[in-house]
Amino acid sequence: MCEVLQISRSTFYYETKAKDNDDEITTAIVEIFNANRKAYGTRKLKVKLQEQGYTVSRRRIGRIMKEQGLVSTYTIAQYKPHKTACNEAITANELKREFDQTEAKRFVVSDLTYVKVQHKWHYICVLIDLFNREIIGHSAGPYKDAALISHAFATVEGDLSDIQWFHTDRGSEFKNQTMDDLLETFNIGRSLSMKGCPYDNAVAEATYKVMKTEFVNQMNFQNLHHLKLELYDYVNWFNKHRVHGTLGYMTPVQYKAEALKKVV
Repeated sequence: MCEVLQISRSTFYYETKAKDNDDEITTAIVEIFNANRKAYGTRKLKVKLQEQGYTVSRRRIGRIMKEQGLVSTYTIAQYKPHKTACNEAITANELKREFDQTEAKRFVVSDLTYVKVQHKWHYICVLIDLFNREIIGHSAGPYKDAALISHAFATVEGDLSDIQWFHTDRGSEFKNQTMDDLLETFNIGRSLSMKGCPYDNAVAEATYKVMKTEFVNQMNFQNLHHLKLELYDYVNWFNKHRVHGTLGYMTPVQYKAEALKKVV
């Protein structure tokens, strides 16, 4: 056959091997993409492929994604901030946009987002440790109030007294007597963003944008119980399986484990 086509045997074997390799990589890309809520783009797919021993350029990954019809949920951004009432508390901004923390639970940030459950608005609250971007607490409910945030604190593993500072925006649900009592009980310091400045709580804002794209917009919640179950599942994936660019493409749990190794 090679003689008839006037090509060398080495060329034939090279092309055959390249095709087999391309098929393996395509299969790996499809599996990784589907296993991670269709959220990964070329950068994160490249990192996950390297973990499996494949060295592939982002351009090639993009070509294969196009051929396979794989479209990341980040292709179309849909997040719009939801304005809330602002309080005039004199509490200072202790965080001062120092989002890269080197100590676990030194600063925990939070915010709320809204989601439709059978045509009615419900709300989600998460608590994020700036040290490793881990969601350490979460809750969902029909009301945007202090009880929702208190329930998120109740899901935090370990001693709440380990949290040094709690930073949020100036929404009234975060600054009230109920929250003041909770933070005082566990000796947690308070930090508030400057009035009308979302950049002071940028990590929480960014996390909710991620959640809207990867989670909320992909679901059709039947009731509050369904929302809570799916939220629990997403948080587990977010902490243990989702790689983060800001963490050197490690998961929050991996990042914490590596940090502990360095200390030991």
